[in-house]
This record gives sequence, C-alpha cells and structure tokens, in this order.
Amino acid sequence: MELIGMLDSPYVRRTAISLRLLGIPFTHRNWSVFRNFDEFQQVNPLVKAPTLVLDDGTLLTESNLIIDWAQSISGKAALMPDDAAQRLRATRLVGIAIAASEKSVQIVYEHKREEDKRDAGWLQRVRGQLRSACDLLERELDGVEGWLFGNAPTQADVSIAVAWGFTQIVAGDVVDAKAYPKLAKFSQRAEQHPDFAALPPV
Repeated sequence: MELIGMLDSPYVRRTAISLRLLGIPFTHRNWSVFRNFDEFQQVNPLVKAPTLVLDDGTLLTESNLIIDWAQSISGKAALMPDDAAQRLRATRLVGIAIAASEKSVQIVYEHKREEDKRDAGWLQRVRGQLRSACDLLERELDGVEGWLFGNAPTQADVSIAVAWGFTQIVAGDVVDAKAYPKLAKFSQRAEQHPDFAALPPV
C-alpha cells in the first residue's frame, strides 16, 4: 500500500501514525498537493491528501475513513476504547482535535491571500475557535499523566498530539504553548513514542 501526502498535514500524519500503530505496512510518498499536483492527479484525480492506494489499486481518501478501514482489517488492538462511555469520550476528543486542526489549516490558507484581501473578521473568529478547541483539550487533560485510555495510544491520543504539533508549527502565535501546559506536555510525551517519532511533521 502507498500513503500519499506530506506529513506536515495533520490529516496525513494522523493517518500514517494510526497505520503504524495498527501494524499495517505502507510506503509513504511525500507529495505536496501543490508542488506535485500533476503527479498526484495521475494517481488520484481528486488530488486529495491523504490518499491511500491499496494493493488492488483502490483509492481511499479522508483520514477518518482511511483509519476506520484500517481498523477493520487490523488484527491488532483497537485504536478506540471498547467501553461505551470511554468510546464516546474518545470520539468527542477526536472531534475537538480535528476541529483544532481544521481551524489551524484555515488560518494557514487565509494568510496565503494577499494582505489587503484577507477577511480580518473571519480570521479573528477562526482564531477564537482554535483557542476554544485548545481550551477544551487542556481541561480534558487535567490529571492525565500517560495515555488517555489505558497503557497504549488510542485515536484520541494520536489526534490530539498531532493537532497540537501542527498548531504550534503554523499558529503558535495564536495558541501560546505557555497557556496550555497540559496539552504541550501531553503532546511532547506522545511524540516520544516510536510510531510518532518515525513520522515527524517536518
């Protein structure tokens, strides 16, 4: 299998880390949807990262869907808790983490516009939404010293750590690490895990 997309994308990175955690081997093509547009388009006309090319040529896109499919074929322990209440909490945390990633991406793209064409009001709102997501995650990590649900990382751990790392790269001026010590500490600890360390964001 081949996973296509750059690891500076939180969606590509959370997918890649999840595949490793699930023991699913893949080759990574570090292609940009901008610089490698023509090559990417030949493989997937949607030019959508991440794209997972299965052994039979089937193309899967969207990180959540790829991870769900990978979970269904993996013989390894699930990346979501079995307990219904814990699974619900994990699902909620993944959603918050993805929202943080989305808002960070929106900030990146707005800054690609010429300064006089940026929507200051919209950008202020997005920054506020990003801070709100980080505020929620900071509260959820109160008292957490290891992984969120046991002795191994779940999708909630992966999504939170990846989202925070991405946010610090592209929007560190919006969410100061000093204001989120629990989130920063949790993510730093997660990045030391071999499956995180093998797939750095830059």
